[in-house]
Amino acid sequence: MNPRVKHLLAPLAVAGLATAALASPAQAAPEYDRDYLTAGKPSAYAIAKFWLDANGAALKKATQYNWDSKDVTKLVRGQGDTSDGKPGLVAPVGGEKGTSAKIKNVNLPKTIGKVFFLDHKGVPRWCSGTSIQSRYRNLVATAGHCAYDVEGNQEVVSNWVFVPGYYQGKAPWGLYVGQAAFTHYNFSAYEDFDHDYAFVAVYDGFVLDGEKKVTAAEFADWKGGKWIEPKTITADEYAAGVSKYGPLGGYRKEDKVATNVETVNPPANPSDPAYLTDEGKGGVKLLAVEVTSYDYGKAPDATNGYKNGEKYISKSGDEKGRTPISKEEYDKLVKEKAAGNFLGALTAVKDKNDVEIEWYKTQYFIKKWVKSTTTTTTAYWLEQYVIGLAKSTGRIGDVVGGQGFAWNQKIGQPVFAFGYPADAHPDGDKPYTGLTPKYCYGKTNAATYAVNEYKAENQIALKCSMTGGADGGPWLLKYSNAKRVGYVNGVTSLFHDQDGNDRVDYVSSPYFDGDAAGVYHQANAVRNTKIVSDRGELLK
Repeated sequence: MNPRVKHLLAPLAVAGLATAALASPAQAAPEYDRDYLTAGKPSAYAIAKFWLDANGAALKKATQYNWDSKDVTKLVRGQGDTSDGKPGLVAPVGGEKGTSAKIKNVNLPKTIGKVFFLDHKGVPRWCSGTSIQSRYRNLVATAGHCAYDVEGNQEVVSNWVFVPGYYQGKAPWGLYVGQAAFTHYNFSAYEDFDHDYAFVAVYDGFVLDGEKKVTAAEFADWKGGKWIEPKTITADEYAAGVSKYGPLGGYRKEDKVATNVETVNPPANPSDPAYLTDEGKGGVKLLAVEVTSYDYGKAPDATNGYKNGEKYISKSGDEKGRTPISKEEYDKLVKEKAAGNFLGALTAVKDKNDVEIEWYKTQYFIKKWVKSTTTTTTAYWLEQYVIGLAKSTGRIGDVVGGQGFAWNQKIGQPVFAFGYPADAHPDGDKPYTGLTPKYCYGKTNAATYAVNEYKAENQIALKCSMTGGADGGPWLLKYSNAKRVGYVNGVTSLFHDQDGNDRVDYVSSPYFDGDAAGVYHQANAVRNTKIVSDRGELLK
């Protein structure tokens, strides 16, 4: 695709799409980029398993897209040009049954969720997004920077998935792996935030559905996820003959185990790398030994890093030294601490309703040089063949529905902006956890705005205090609180501090014009694809 100059693009003369048939709009060749997010179904299955394994451990580990205070900018009045053609609408699908009763609370749309991916450093991140109506009911709308790594190599991110209704590592309606991402060429090539939107075609969703131990023959034939797990057995069981275990087989291994560990003085030359290996030089090595917070407080700060008893700085944890954990691990450690088997501290954070929403552990370590002798032991085990079962959840539009899509609409209309905010404000205050979705409501400003730091000249703005993590979340026009559907007419792109008090007070979105409709139309043509069969096997 040849580069083209911004704002000298041929305008899209987009007609209204037919609601049922989603007819293609008449337009000039759209300025879009299409990039595949997976190499095929096996790759998609592996990506889903990466996020879902260990009860969603990777999902829980993810942090919001990496905004910081210097990225909170100030809006300035833009050029004012918005519409580039006739307005258009694509109707939503799958809304709740309507009701005439007046509803006081805002009903969150079932379509919203979190977009998860790995950035260019391999760090798990998230943004917000929504299912959006499409011909094959397989499309997700989010911000362009939540699909293209503008902080790194300007290529699509890796391991991209969408989890509608996400809550604390759970995927209640399945996980949907990205198949192909579509964005405007000016964003993917030039990081032009006037086009900071992306439409991602996803595979049919699925969830992991348990596991099953099988024979070696069944294991070899299984086309889905599978792995081998060791099971320890006794020497007598091993001696009785591996035939006792049928096709699973039995094995033995000799291991050297450290015994008689004692604390010693640091060696004469402790910086010698040979001392810092697992074995140590002459049986001497440096260990981090866990202690109570009291003993940690009495220990001296590190000087040259080689003295016994100095404080050891853990590599994990937040600025308070805490490591986030699950509610299940927290409850387990509470019991262990009561029994004297856990030396660290445990913290539970509550919301305004006094309900626990976050859990942390803090561990304390000091350094010790130790010397040990080794002895040889023999271990016996079985190799158990395990297959992973999966269950397809179908097309995302059939499961949670899809919001409508609108372009070339008049600005200054009321919208709901939804998302999962988590970042602190520039002043350090952190009112959001990112665990649950939030929203802002109001009329967008009647003018368009520029954000020079992001090459934006034509964004629309909404008064809103949501912070990073909400980016990519939908701006829904004509939202029905009863049916929980409306029209995606923007996505949260940038965060702003207009009154200069170091707090986010506005968010902005690209104006959805004919360019956005053209990119949407290209994504709309991608067919849905199943990853797993009804039997739970990986499809080729």
